[in-house]
Amino acid sequence: MGMLDKQVALITGAGRGVGRAVAEMMAAHGARVVVSDKDQGPAEEVVQAIKANGGEAIAVCGDVTAAEFAPLIIKETVASFGQLDILVNNAGYTWDSLIHKMTDDQFQKMLDIHLIAPFRLIREAAPYMRDAGKADAEQGINSYRKIVNVTSVAGVMGNVGQANYASAKAGLIGLTKTVAKEWAGFQVNCNAVAFGLIDTRLTQAKEKGETVDGVAVGIPEKVRTMFEQSIPQKRAGLAEEAAQGIFYLASPLSNYVNGQVLHINGGMYT
Repeated sequence: MGMLDKQVALITGAGRGVGRAVAEMMAAHGARVVVSDKDQGPAEEVVQAIKANGGEAIAVCGDVTAAEFAPLIIKETVASFGQLDILVNNAGYTWDSLIHKMTDDQFQKMLDIHLIAPFRLIREAAPYMRDAGKADAEQGINSYRKIVNVTSVAGVMGNVGQANYASAKAGLIGLTKTVAKEWAGFQVNCNAVAFGLIDTRLTQAKEKGETVDGVAVGIPEKVRTMFEQSIPQKRAGLAEEAAQGIFYLASPLSNYVNGQVLHINGGMYT
């Protein structure tokens, strides 16, 4: 029997990296998974991997920053599985620049994907999380629904070249704590994970030439090496290690944890 049996989990940015690791981990524990990604190919690959291991999943793809995206994906989730128990707001990327060189568009794009998109998804999920939890509570049913937002060390401490990203991630912490206060009485837990350096395509050497929406992502190899050496554990975290923190906050193990930020950073700061 899995820890997430009979539950439905929606994960954004689940076609690769941490999102994929979360999707596969939750499916292995019995959840029916909605794999969301902007790119259809990677999302379908995750769905097929889950099904190959006996799990159940669907892919719902699109631009998480589009105004129509939240209503669409919540509708598809409920149409396919009848409920929504876990929402993981993981989708994102970086578009770095020093403040005096940063454009309005650069700043807005980070707010759109890291803060406004999670807000819209949480708002759209209210009937199936907040209201459903309220109905359960009124009937004496003990059931917890979970929201996990992915923030960053940058949102806690700031980071050179990331005024846009850091501002959005800091705002996401504020959103997390507010939802936790508003929805706690309806058996909904809302928490966040704050990652340090996690080994994904967004943090690999910039010289590899990865892009997202035409924007170069990654960290210059020399800078990344210095960054790793500044971490007490002297390495980047694995996607699976990051996913384990999200899983904890999405599972029954954290039913009395609410409004918290779980720092997953190899001891980078305390």
